[in-house]
Amino acid sequence: MIGTAKITIINTGEKIEVPAGTKLSYLADKTEHGLKYPVIAALVNNTLKELSFPVISECEVEFIDRTSSHGLNVYIRSLIFVLCKVVNDLFPKSRLYVLHTISKGYYCELVDLDGNSLLDGQKIYDLKTRMKQVIEENYPFERHKLKTEDAISQFIAQGLDDKELILRQRKRIYTSVYKFDGIINYLYGYLAPSTGSLNIFDLVKYYDGMLLQIPSASEPEKIVDQTPQNKLFEIITEHSRWVKLLDVNNVGKLNQHILDKKAGNLIKIAEALHEKKVAYIADMISERKYLKLILISGPSSSGKTTFSKRLSIQLLVSGLKPQIISLDDYFVNREYTPKDKNGEYDFEAIEAIDIKLFNEHLLKLFAGEEVEIPRFDFQTGKRMPGPVMKCGENNILVVEGIHALNPKLTPLIPLEQKFRIYVSALTQISIDRHNRIPTTDNRLIRRIVRDYNYRGHTALATLKRWPSVRAGEEKNIFPYQENADIMFNSALLYEFSVLKQYAEPMIKEVPENEKEYSEAMRLLKFLSFFLPLGNEDIPNTSIIKEFIGGSSFEY
Repeated sequence: MIGTAKITIINTGEKIEVPAGTKLSYLADKTEHGLKYPVIAALVNNTLKELSFPVISECEVEFIDRTSSHGLNVYIRSLIFVLCKVVNDLFPKSRLYVLHTISKGYYCELVDLDGNSLLDGQKIYDLKTRMKQVIEENYPFERHKLKTEDAISQFIAQGLDDKELILRQRKRIYTSVYKFDGIINYLYGYLAPSTGSLNIFDLVKYYDGMLLQIPSASEPEKIVDQTPQNKLFEIITEHSRWVKLLDVNNVGKLNQHILDKKAGNLIKIAEALHEKKVAYIADMISERKYLKLILISGPSSSGKTTFSKRLSIQLLVSGLKPQIISLDDYFVNREYTPKDKNGEYDFEAIEAIDIKLFNEHLLKLFAGEEVEIPRFDFQTGKRMPGPVMKCGENNILVVEGIHALNPKLTPLIPLEQKFRIYVSALTQISIDRHNRIPTTDNRLIRRIVRDYNYRGHTALATLKRWPSVRAGEEKNIFPYQENADIMFNSALLYEFSVLKQYAEPMIKEVPENEKEYSEAMRLLKFLSFFLPLGNEDIPNTSIIKEFIGGSSFEY
């Protein structure tokens, strides 16, 4: 006898009872969910599920569309599968690489079997036209569970040999794949029910590749405007060359280094590349005669603090005497802190900084005068007296803070006296050539580990805070990153394998009854693709030690 399942629709509060085994797609069609755009997936007891999922017991269901972060990820993942499909149709003897986000889109390259670019304006137009046809024809995405060996055989037959290594390393008997008009793929996450809802996109030329443009969760009916990011693209391209030279461009190859006991050498090379870049930046600074101020900015958990200290050492080697100032010490007293639209203190607004006092101190220091640098007490919310600082011969000021590249911060300082550096963790390794790793995941996992180790915050607390952190970055940091004189990529090829053993037990503590549980499960699945790596070969000056502990720098 078939039982029933009691369902609460979170979107509207409606309670219904259906036969056990009823699919979410049926519930989405037959119930009120209040969503403006097509339902693309659902959260069942705070766990993301595709619409073909059968409900077998009492649960809470929240339907989502592309206006949610989870829904937008499903939308993008499904759109990438459509692009894979049309590449297979039009250019079967080619390889598509979905490499990274840039200029509010996804940068992709299409190459022949020798690695030569195939893209030109006409080919991109043909791909876009075919994508539109596939979307209009509303093909279904079908999920199938195959024996892993059978899945690997089909991937190899389609030329997707880079999926073989990681699937063998996972040692699973079965693997779930998606089929779509005769081809299969493994997208490391759920897809939309069909292609019909993926109508908002564009495909445009971008450097030697193309940019897959998408909507945003806040403006789901239009393509996000392209933002010029030439300097960011340059630093990403530089690191892409390193990854290719090392032949560690995907997780499977990284795992193989660990299995072959070669990870120690990889760590040494990655750290040497960092040190070489820091030294290069220090040399650039020492060669400029009129520089007085180094401004360092970057998003949360990008490693700005360790970078600043490593740069200071290299500046000393170059004959300069750096003095570090933290922008946080120039916060206005708590009662003068601006508030956001919810009435909460907005500590990430530039108005939270006493810009007038900061510039007065800079000018006095440049003039050789003594200045008492404040120290901000975060418990009392007030500035306190701090150390006295004076700049002499060969001194140079190093200022680190999220607003460092904003021209409003240093309006009284001539441009020729400033050197601006943008630091971020721009992940270069991919899961495979169709599945990139978001740089935000790199920083989020770093932050979870650091907050847990040093700030007494649980992973749940960090996940709850993360959306507002990201919103602050979009408003206060990213618009000014192209102002940088140079960028530094703080990501390390091996770091996910090290962070894994720290982050997993922290993330597993997130309770199932919290909304953040779905994000926690996503992160755990992502980390499951990496084999663990110990930290014994990591130098104490490494940026990763800022997060896992054991750094030789004082914080």
